[in-house]
Amino acid sequence: MKHKMLFTAMLTVMASSYGVASVSEYFDPLPTVTQKLQDKIVEQDTFLQKINVMPVDEIKGEKVLGSANVLLGKRTNTDSNDRVPQSVLALGSQTYELFPTEFDVFIKYATIDSWAKFPDFQERYAKWVRKAIAMARVRTGWYGTSAAAVTNSGTSPNGEDVNVGWFQKMRAYNSGAQWFLEGGTTDEIRIGAGGDFENLDAAVHACLMMIDPIHREAGDLVAFVGIDLLSNEKERLYNAQGQTPTEKEKIANEKVTKTYGGLPVDTPSGFPARGIFISSYANLSLYYQITGWRRKIEDNAKRNRVEDFNSSNEGYVVENEEAAAGFEFANVKIKDGASWV
Repeated sequence: MKHKMLFTAMLTVMASSYGVASVSEYFDPLPTVTQKLQDKIVEQDTFLQKINVMPVDEIKGEKVLGSANVLLGKRTNTDSNDRVPQSVLALGSQTYELFPTEFDVFIKYATIDSWAKFPDFQERYAKWVRKAIAMARVRTGWYGTSAAAVTNSGTSPNGEDVNVGWFQKMRAYNSGAQWFLEGGTTDEIRIGAGGDFENLDAAVHACLMMIDPIHREAGDLVAFVGIDLLSNEKERLYNAQGQTPTEKEKIANEKVTKTYGGLPVDTPSGFPARGIFISSYANLSLYYQITGWRRKIEDNAKRNRVEDFNSSNEGYVVENEEAAAGFEFANVKIKDGASWV
């Protein structure tokens, strides 16, 4: 059978690459191998490539990075006083915690047989798994609110119960002082004519103003904006200017929608469709325990498939919450005719 031959060959190659006798038993890759695996996972998502994906030794500990938070430059009368150095790092909340996370997948015998024609079958499969892990990691980073003992994808389809993500870190920090929950007259945040913010520019600017000036003016901030808000704004521009061919072309080519509130815009994978979040890429981290990766491959004939069990200890970190702010995406409403939806 094709799948059996390919499966056996794949196990041999994997065992060699991981430096173990067999991958059919749970094994812990060497730290150098784990690092290479993590690097390959990061390659599968452009957002992960921009933030910090950091190896750490312990399940719990103090944050690794932080950000500059003081204005240096002073003078001291050393005849009567000692010169006193200042710490330049702000960490916001001080600690991190990692949680065990399972990335278990399977591939059907029929799929293996159909892929037999590809000479790069093993790398094709490995890339498929790494892509799935990368997508899950980023989505959980935005939606995750807790680390349940047993997760439920039915009630938490976006990984809400898998881990405590970046947004939840912001909600919890300093009583949510930099997390905008509701508008002036309702528990909604209305973006559009007659709402809390007349347009997306105004909303992003208001979000920016929630950040302390020393971080606000650092020059590395990015506005992460959801696709619903960008599409709504582009529709507004089309309605206002789209009758002029030159302006329509600019809008279509996004030459007039690359910045909002004076900040460059990005929409990462898995980002909430109505989310607004301001931070630098360097302020967002995913920590993983360098010795915490576990893996095992099984041939499950009862289900006509090969099962690939992966687990890692990992956690999400906003290095300095003082240098970030956001809107509660579940409360954001946009204009649809005369209604807010």
